[in-house]
Amino acid sequence: MTALRVGIAGLGTVGGGLVKLLTAQRGLLEDRCGRFIEVTAVSARNRGADRGFDIGDATWHDDPVALARDANVDVVCELIGGSDGPALALCEAAIIAGKHLVTANKALLAMHGARLAVLAEEHGVEIRYEAAIAGGIPIVKAMREGLAGNRFTGVFGILNGTCNYILTEMHDAVLAGRTLEFEAVLAEAQELGYAEAEPSTDIDGFDAAHKLAILTSVAFGCPVNFEAIHIEGIRHISAVDIEYAIELGYRVKLLAIARETATGIEQRVHPCMVPARAPIARVDGVNNAIEVQADFVGTTIYEGPGAGEGATSSAVAGDIIDIARGQRTPTFGVPAAKLERRPFAPMDRMVGPYCIRLMLLDEPGVIADIAACLRDQKVSVESMLQRARNPGDAVPVVLTTHEAEEGALRRALEAVDQLDAVLETPRMIRIETI
Repeated sequence: MTALRVGIAGLGTVGGGLVKLLTAQRGLLEDRCGRFIEVTAVSARNRGADRGFDIGDATWHDDPVALARDANVDVVCELIGGSDGPALALCEAAIIAGKHLVTANKALLAMHGARLAVLAEEHGVEIRYEAAIAGGIPIVKAMREGLAGNRFTGVFGILNGTCNYILTEMHDAVLAGRTLEFEAVLAEAQELGYAEAEPSTDIDGFDAAHKLAILTSVAFGCPVNFEAIHIEGIRHISAVDIEYAIELGYRVKLLAIARETATGIEQRVHPCMVPARAPIARVDGVNNAIEVQADFVGTTIYEGPGAGEGATSSAVAGDIIDIARGQRTPTFGVPAAKLERRPFAPMDRMVGPYCIRLMLLDEPGVIADIAACLRDQKVSVESMLQRARNPGDAVPVVLTTHEAEEGALRRALEAVDQLDAVLETPRMIRIETI
């Protein structure tokens, strides 16, 4: 068979790692897919940069769109990043030119995935994006192929290594008898290269939400809909939250959740308390993990490195190999015309247990007033933790609730916030009993 000719746009961490992998594993890849895979064209912003690897005889294109139209390219790897601009122009040009597309760009797929899937089918090409979701974890392949005989009921994931690292460090500090607050751990993560200099996309939940939008489409056969996701980050998580979670038998994790419910498909990203015994609670550091629930197979769990040169370039290479073997799969598991618009559940209708943290003046009748606010919205308290202080001092109080509708809980907390003895805005963390 003839060689599969690959064009790579973007020669940063992932693009450079891919060049290194394809060079180092050349013979192995030929054995595994029956043909050579060779890099025939590249594009990046700085042609003269010293990248520490050789691009060989590959043609250089200053314009990534020109790479997409290069007649000596069969597969275009978009590793530029960004939901619009050059990355989107490259992807559209590649598909229209009849090139298969491999991308690691979750933001682009979250915003434009449904339209690109239609375009790819019109031009008879593949879109592959394993590296866009969870680095080295082959979750897309598992769901689109290995579990294709199942209907999915839920997907739960730790999909951002930066947040998982921060929450792990805060947790371990409490166990060691120390206090580490969010800002201090974020600064440490930035020094170690686990967090960007401008970390908002990660710590405010948007990175995980981009990935969840794609997984929801694969799981439930609906068009990608990023706008339907409820998104919260971890900025407000304190060492006190971590401490109380441990005391209650939980770990705090930023979870991305898609689940089929009676009111529609839930799509949400936010901090959760999960039982410390749950497998996903024990996924620490920068690792990612995804738990998939399906009708016939039951629950399956996938864990591994969620980012980094090796993990991500491995995922891109896997997609290239599938194309070299001639494997064909609809972008989101079913033909684009069969992606069904499904109702998405409003967050106020979500039902579950909650953990509420309050800072109160230790005065007679305060707890009774709070209980009345909760009672009026039919929110039932399961447990309460209150540490002894001198009368009149500020004291943290933590309540857990039985299952309640989120809208009702929010109304109750608005009433609680108006009480004179409540010194800080009440904080709520959802409890997920996965």
